[in-house]
Amino acid sequence: MTKMRVLAIPLVAALLATAGCGVFSGGDASTDAPLERTELRIGVGSPIDTAPLRVAVADGKFTAAGLSVTLVEVPADQAIGKLSAGEVDLAFASDVSIFRAAAAGTALQLQGEAYTAGRNTMALVTLPGSDYTEPTLKKSPKIAVNMLDDVGVLAARSVLATAGVDVNRIQFKQNPFDRMPQALQAGEADAAWMVEPYITRAEKELGASILADGARGATLDFPMSSYVSMGAFGQANARTLAVFRKVLGEAQVRAADPAVVRDALPSFSDIDRTTASLISLGTYPVSLNGIRLQRVADLMHNSGMLGARLDVQSMVARP
Repeated sequence: MTKMRVLAIPLVAALLATAGCGVFSGGDASTDAPLERTELRIGVGSPIDTAPLRVAVADGKFTAAGLSVTLVEVPADQAIGKLSAGEVDLAFASDVSIFRAAAAGTALQLQGEAYTAGRNTMALVTLPGSDYTEPTLKKSPKIAVNMLDDVGVLAARSVLATAGVDVNRIQFKQNPFDRMPQALQAGEADAAWMVEPYITRAEKELGASILADGARGATLDFPMSSYVSMGAFGQANARTLAVFRKVLGEAQVRAADPAVVRDALPSFSDIDRTTASLISLGTYPVSLNGIRLQRVADLMHNSGMLGARLDVQSMVARP
């Protein structure tokens, strides 16, 4: 009997060691396998949305994890195109543009969430002297947006519909963010859908007012942007991208302290320290959540932006 107990000890230890791969590493038995690649080109845009990633790269966090990351500045409307053309390995893009491309047949894999809207991080803005002081005062308002098929249209429709405006009567006018004040001054738009830092700049420099917070109702805590790869690239580089997600998640945790973001913004953008101290900030998700992102796709479907419901969970990278 004693002999059997003695023999059982190493057997149990061996079983625990084997089981430990699944219990403590999330079921990834290839933790010690070499990375498929050690270099990643990442297309980036909005400095506020991508602040944690930029800080992590500058601080050498990816290098310490065995990845050499090169950041490539890419205009918002070119992100998915650059990714599809192979000019970048991962791309930062709005969730709306990602899901629109996926619904059109582009095989994409989500690699991490970037940014979630907070109070007044996106808003409908007017200038002093405007006669548009309540969302319902104009039956057919002219709204400036940076793109006619992106989150601005989706958010503006949602907020104005909640206020009681007939969304079919909204007239959307495309303008770059930096030209929206001129569009308002010229009467080309009654209000402009802006994001930070443009909201704070318009308030500080022009005395602009917020007509309606864009992050409320159906768009409260709304997922704004993510990092995405082509599906085939994600499947071929699963270990490399798992490391990317791990380091990104750690960076997003650090960005939970607003001071980290505010202090860093002037070092990699044209946002000065005064503006950085005043802007409204959202939150930086620390993990990829398909259920949370499904809200975006469902709102797109319900608003008619997507013809059929998109299953976001099928786009989420698996361990």
